[in-house]
Amino acid sequence: MRIYINHKQNNWSEWLAMAEFAFNNKVYTVTKMSPFQVNYGRELRMGFYIRKKGKNVKAEEFVREMKKRHKETRAALVKSQKEIKRQVDKNRKETEEYRAGDRVLISIKDFSMELMKKAMKKLTEKYIGPYMVKKIVSENTVELKLPASLRIHPVVNVRRIVKY
Repeated sequence: MRIYINHKQNNWSEWLAMAEFAFNNKVYTVTKMSPFQVNYGRELRMGFYIRKKGKNVKAEEFVREMKKRHKETRAALVKSQKEIKRQVDKNRKETEEYRAGDRVLISIKDFSMELMKKAMKKLTEKYIGPYMVKKIVSENTVELKLPASLRIHPVVNVRRIVKY
């Protein structure tokens, strides 16, 4: 919708139906069907097709086809999820365990240069510190004892720190 709405962003509601239509009509590579087709068992009518009148003698066949389609779609999505997880896990590293009192360095990868008060990013060090771990918030986050001059939140993800 971002490309259609005006610069004041006050006409987005006018484009909502068009965005929903586009989303429901897109054929996804994983399922080889559009969301509308998965839910209703037929292609989305665009308004210019001639509607054929007929009897509902094929209702049970339609229900069987829909159940089969939902089962196939679910299987395709599960297969896709497993493949994505396999690809992500291939590059995932085990996180190191930290304890209160450990000294760590913080990665400045996500810091802005204004925060670091440096002119050139490529000449800036990759880690700053060492800082002490105050407490373990969860298995993924720790609270650090930071100086007041460093204006960042003291709770950081363990992927952004390394032991000193």
